[in-house]
Amino acid sequence: MVFIHKFLSTAFGIGYIGKGAGTYAAIATCICWHLLQGPYSNPYLWPVLCTMFIVMIGIMSADRVEEIWGKDHQRVVIDEVAGMCIALLFVPLKWQYTLIGLVLFRFFDILKPFYIRKLEELPGGWGVMADDILAGIYANIILQLVVVFDFF
Repeated sequence: MVFIHKFLSTAFGIGYIGKGAGTYAAIATCICWHLLQGPYSNPYLWPVLCTMFIVMIGIMSADRVEEIWGKDHQRVVIDEVAGMCIALLFVPLKWQYTLIGLVLFRFFDILKPFYIRKLEELPGGWGVMADDILAGIYANIILQLVVVFDFF
């Protein structure tokens, strides 16, 4: 069972890349986001359900691997996957919006302003996931403004 948690928490092994693994995980999420949505798929239902599933699995897996690797280990990148999904929720499926979302999410995730860093203090998998969830929310809010005011 530990193997499964390692596999999931590293986003299918992306976390083993080393330096920059979080960015690679976010980029992979953007690519999957586009490839898994078709012209006939519901643009709201599956993204919301998948994002909720990733968050739940992320909390459980991050909690489990913390016992082995320690607090918020750099290999754990499922939090970046979840945060990137949140950043893209309810945003039209256009590559320019996805790229803006990626930049915004990584900005908030790396700099951790506006109480994001404080959430890392939560225990276990919650602390691993919560900061990226809030970074994704902040990125989504700004991205929604970009869409509404038609900047691109």
